[in-house]
Amino acid sequence: MCKYLLFLSCLFWTVKCNAQTESRPFIVVLGVAQDGGYPHAGCEKECCVKAHKMPTNGKYVASIALVDPLHEKWWLFDATPDFADQLHLFRSISDKRYNYLPDGIFLTHAHIGHYTGLMQLGREVMNTKGVKTYVMPAMLKFLKENGPWSQLVSLNNIELVPINSEGGNNGFVNLCKEHGIGVSPVIVPHRDEYSETVGFRIKAGGRTCLYIPDINKWGKWTHDIVEEVAAVDVALLDGTFYKGDELPGRNISEVPHPFVSETMQLFMQKSDDKTRAKVHFIHLNHTNPLLWDKRKQAEVEGRGFHLATQGQFFEL
Repeated sequence: MCKYLLFLSCLFWTVKCNAQTESRPFIVVLGVAQDGGYPHAGCEKECCVKAHKMPTNGKYVASIALVDPLHEKWWLFDATPDFADQLHLFRSISDKRYNYLPDGIFLTHAHIGHYTGLMQLGREVMNTKGVKTYVMPAMLKFLKENGPWSQLVSLNNIELVPINSEGGNNGFVNLCKEHGIGVSPVIVPHRDEYSETVGFRIKAGGRTCLYIPDINKWGKWTHDIVEEVAAVDVALLDGTFYKGDELPGRNISEVPHPFVSETMQLFMQKSDDKTRAKVHFIHLNHTNPLLWDKRKQAEVEGRGFHLATQGQFFEL
């Protein structure tokens, strides 16, 4: 019932998506929550009670799809714990126009919300053959040398495709020359216990989307985030926490994401309305009031920013 209601909540995007993206590449948001999803395991506070009582309030873990309707291909960014439901969601939104499995999966890093959905490709479930999985060097090594992921490699359930943020054209992965569709990884600072962490610049049809669901404070990055957003058309940025008091009893410095409040302040000081309008916050922790608090949501929108929504699409 929960999955059915969640599907219904995205139906109105289906008509819009089919009507306006007949040939132009586009991006679909398949999830907006932090790694644990919403509602969150072990949470009995009001934030998650709201989602348990009203299943349509639930959200899948952050993930997006890049779609090439002209050639009927699509690529998934991050394989989340909600992988199975997100495949179904995309198939429903796209009216079964595309293959059930993506033509490739791009992984940002080795935290549980971003790669563990790969298990669904193993012989216990789909037993796939050679699903292209685009990975940075340390991520490739991690998957090849650690079970159960190594079994996906040895049984050819997935085909690891190495990518790099360095070298020619900044590691650009050309997916379709005709439409100029391609992806460039960009290293970002994060807790890299098992692999490096990247965001992605996604290009198509002369437009660009910046996808950074996980990063430490913006000041730790070698790039200027305001300049980065100004240079693209859409930016899906880490919005894990609204501010620093959401995890009482835990050391917030251990999860040093940029707070939404900090990001807004930075952009209010250093950018114009046009740049701020490109920002869509994604990867929201279950404690983040932007998941349920309409007043907070209106505050963010009122300052010229946006919240990514499940089922939303962006034409490129």
